Amino acid sequence: VQLQASGGGLVQPGGSLRLSCAASGSISILGVGTMNWYRQAPGKQREMVATITSGSSTNYADSVKGRFTISRDNAKKTMYLQMNSLKPEDTAVYYCNGLVQALGLGWRDYWGQGTLVTVSS
Repeated sequence: VQLQASGGGLVQPGGSLRLSCAASGSISILGVGTMNWYRQAPGKQREMVATITSGSSTNYADSVKGRFTISRDNAKKTMYLQMNSLKPEDTAVYYCNGLVQALGLGWRDYWGQGTLVTVSS
């Protein structure tokens, strides 16, 4: 089982990006639980950005409230992060994380490989 993050890139301040995180694997995925986006800026600790439960309840870091929106498509086993009004301080590697139930493995916590978001003019 793996989480594949994508969608990062270079964007100007005030711009938008949409990140995706897809769960996949060579064995059957039976369920996807609470999913999270984290980010880590250079020289800083990793911080939680947004969380979405299996029932689509959401929670956000204060620094991104009103600008970022987390969502999920359970049928596609994919989570998204729509990022609007981006600021230079949003520059970081963004990681997806979440609980996945796979056949024969039960529920386990997985991390994606990270995708770089750079906000700069």
